[in-house]
Amino acid sequence: MKKSILKTFLGIFILVILFQSCNDKTVDNTQVKDVNAVKKEIVTDTETKEKDPQKVIIQNMQDAYKGETTAHFKYAAYSKKAIEEGHQEIGLLFKAASGAELIHANNHKVVLIRMGESIPEITPEFTVMTTAENLKEAIEGESYEFNTMYPEFITNANTAGNYMAQISLTYAYKVEKKHRDFYIEALAALKAGTDKNLAKLYYLCPTCGNTYATTAPSRCEISMTDSKLFIKVTL
Repeated sequence: MKKSILKTFLGIFILVILFQSCNDKTVDNTQVKDVNAVKKEIVTDTETKEKDPQKVIIQNMQDAYKGETTAHFKYAAYSKKAIEEGHQEIGLLFKAASGAELIHANNHKVVLIRMGESIPEITPEFTVMTTAENLKEAIEGESYEFNTMYPEFITNANTAGNYMAQISLTYAYKVEKKHRDFYIEALAALKAGTDKNLAKLYYLCPTCGNTYATTAPSRCEISMTDSKLFIKVTL
């Protein structure tokens, strides 16, 4: 009888201990879940801030300004190199493109100022190689801007509802394609030894940087600017 009572008592004691242990684990799991939930909220909040349309387009415009400013100085250096190598027509093309990139940079700068943002300081970094290599690099750069960078930036400008940014980015986007095509033509002519037949005169639209070889229409086909205002580029 005493052994039976002792067994019953021990059984109850063990059940109490197990219950308490399980209860403690439940509390610990709940606490872990609460901590994880807080962490998840922090991560989500951070991602939301990082994807804020206004912050994104500010960064895009600063990057575009840096890129166009660098391109302006780079193509000017490429122009000088081409002339030194006896490729005057290619030198002229780079000179015209350099002027167009400056117009793009100034447009982006105006947008940043209107947004109340600071203008980033630029220290252009690039390497001047042979004219053929410079053309290949220019083709790659313009292709990236036309196919990837500017389409993404324009989409972000639309999302942010920034009309001025959209216009400035679209101007650059459309002109970069023309520059790429000019460079492709120039590289082919250089390889064929016919680069002397390339254009010896260019016109730039002061509004969007649109670039015309030899002749230009009465109005810019991108910004509708009167051709009387076009910038004439010669060596």
